[in-house]
Amino acid sequence: MDSTPSTGPGPSPGAGSGPEPAPDRRFGWSNMFVDPDADPRADGGFRGERDVLTGYLTDQRLTLELKCQGLDAEALARRSVEPSDLSLLGLLRHLAGVEQYWFRQVMAGQDVRRHYRSQEEPAGEFTGAAADPELVADAWATWRAEVAFAEQLVAQAPGMDVTGDCGGEPMELREVLVHMIEEYARHNGHADFLRERIDGRVGQ
Repeated sequence: MDSTPSTGPGPSPGAGSGPEPAPDRRFGWSNMFVDPDADPRADGGFRGERDVLTGYLTDQRLTLELKCQGLDAEALARRSVEPSDLSLLGLLRHLAGVEQYWFRQVMAGQDVRRHYRSQEEPAGEFTGAAADPELVADAWATWRAEVAFAEQLVAQAPGMDVTGDCGGEPMELREVLVHMIEEYARHNGHADFLRERIDGRVGQ
């Protein structure tokens, strides 16, 4: 995570004859979600395979929370651009389902009903993401419960070579964790643009 303040690109000193344009205040220290000293993410410094994988995954989860911080139900449910049904609330609901699938179903072998999706609504986590405070509260509670389950499962695993069943094929816990980091990183990129469209907030 790069916390170096920046005012964005501009003309080089002495270029042109008119006044310099005002810096874009969306960037830099003034627009950060939290003070760098209070940032909950570790940003590296992990030791050993388990700590490296869980540490970077935790940082990605915390990034999602930062990107949703301070928004009401209407903003969280706001879609990107047609025809996409992406929204921050949809991403939160989707990632709750991703956590559930890989840790409860694949690694723990639990036979559970998927969150927010069904055969009739395979993309229900996105299409059902409406501007309703109760839906928002449910999404946060569901996501946090799945994260807590995943963290406990990983902490209690005897090693990273523990395997689960993924469609009849064995999959090691280490691969699941790498996949989860990849999944969050991809969707946090979506969250960057969604948040910028909502209120111009960028960074961190």
